[in-house]
Amino acid sequence: MLVRDTIATRLKDAIHKAQNQSLIQSDLEIPSTGLVERPQKSENGDFASSFPLRVAKSVKKPPLEIAQIIADSFEIGGCVGAVFVAPPGFINFKLSSDWLQEQVEKIRDQAEVFGNTDTGKGRSVQVEFVSVNPTGPVHVGHARGAVLGSALANALSAAGFDVTREYYVNDAGTQMELFYSSTFARYAQARGRTDIGIPENGYQGAYLVELGEKLAEKYEDKFLKMDEQKAIAELGEEALNLMLQVIGVDLERIGVNFDVWFREKTLYEDGKYEAAINYLRGRGLTEIHDGAEWFTSTALGDEKDNVIVRTSGAPTYFASDIAYHRDKFIGRDFNQVINIWGADHQGHVPRMKAVMKALELDPERLTILIAQLVTLKSGGDIVRASKRTGQIVTLADLVEEVGPDACRYFFLARAAESQMEFDLELAKRESSENPVFYVQYAHARIAGILQQASDRRIDWQDGDVSLLQDDAELQLLKKMLQLPEIIDTIAITLAPHALPHYSIELATAFHGFYDHCRVLSSDPDDEPMMKARLKLVESAKIALSRTLQIMGMNAPETM
Repeated sequence: MLVRDTIATRLKDAIHKAQNQSLIQSDLEIPSTGLVERPQKSENGDFASSFPLRVAKSVKKPPLEIAQIIADSFEIGGCVGAVFVAPPGFINFKLSSDWLQEQVEKIRDQAEVFGNTDTGKGRSVQVEFVSVNPTGPVHVGHARGAVLGSALANALSAAGFDVTREYYVNDAGTQMELFYSSTFARYAQARGRTDIGIPENGYQGAYLVELGEKLAEKYEDKFLKMDEQKAIAELGEEALNLMLQVIGVDLERIGVNFDVWFREKTLYEDGKYEAAINYLRGRGLTEIHDGAEWFTSTALGDEKDNVIVRTSGAPTYFASDIAYHRDKFIGRDFNQVINIWGADHQGHVPRMKAVMKALELDPERLTILIAQLVTLKSGGDIVRASKRTGQIVTLADLVEEVGPDACRYFFLARAAESQMEFDLELAKRESSENPVFYVQYAHARIAGILQQASDRRIDWQDGDVSLLQDDAELQLLKKMLQLPEIIDTIAITLAPHALPHYSIELATAFHGFYDHCRVLSSDPDDEPMMKARLKLVESAKIALSRTLQIMGMNAPETM
């Protein structure tokens, strides 16, 4: 159980004890969550509760008096070293120094699983992210959603969920047809056929010229000797697979991997699309007018009805989404689904909630996070991404410029719903101003201390952690012990931007400890304290390494 939850449970016991003694009334509603929180100022303790302020009106006593009654009923011991009240009616808790010292050994024992919680209790959750049309390389706008999805999936896994990371491959529909035709044109041009041009609204990017040349070199005139429509289809499939390889490689460069690459085409090939649409028809949730078939989503709270089958008989992207989400929940039985979409999909959220109702599923099981736009900041110039015109800043370009760790940290540092500026110059700076450098330097510094101790053949396994009594030592320990709470909070809020902020705080706590407390010493009289502090340093390395790991970043041993 988390420290916060342990204190909350014991606080409830204290409240019940006060009620049983008729010191406060027995019908008070005790909140199931939020009873205990971390105060903003350290002088107010390590944890605090505002419960007396919430119930003062009902109890008809001053909040400070209620706080004192409950504090007097609280049994000190274990993780709690002291309880005190503060105006206007807070109950504050201070962690026990003895208990804190014991946590050094527990962190060392837990090692690579430190920070994990059982919040998820093994429930299955699918995180679907990136999922851009495979018509070009990943650009910086997609990269933000990629990093958010990857880090969120890591955190959910650490929180005890059974996580599936999924990329939805849009390999059907009008955009793919334009991509196939554009690819065929570039292939033909590479073979000297200048009479074959890019179709209207086709893709113009320079990457497509390179793709056409690669296909021309491999197949020579093979596809020019075929029926053009057949050639476009076959060559297009080859181009799609090559583009998916490029996308996969680019994403792997920033540590983004998927368990499933789900092909949209399979929805039609396996009958899932037809089954989903027939399900809506059977529930009377479709109607035909203006030559098209509509999903009557207004009956389920949406602002307007939506076309699912065009007048041509072709399904819309929305129809595919309906079938895809029915497969997620009913076909594959995920307990929860999280989609991370770009800012241009904000308007699709209400209709997807309507789909959940139409499929007789709890809309709360589907969460859609919107990753807002990214602006690259360097010299004041803004480059707008457009795969059709070729004016793109690709993820590969960005990684080459600043490195994968900076990409992950900066994309993760802001809440998904906030627009962000990516400062290229800051991301490359090797100084404490750069948060990536600052955090990773802390890890390298820790590793260096432990390596020096090993080189000097110092064995700290028998170090006595009860010697760790300096405030800087205890503050570092307290900061390390926040990691499980951070993971638990992310599992509830689905907001992984808490991780980079925590990593800065943890690195700062370590630097503060190291600047204040000498670790390595040649004086025999310092040996007991040195060994104790080496255990603390080792546990700090575990905590910082785990934080970086969940963020998807490297934990360097040297810098």
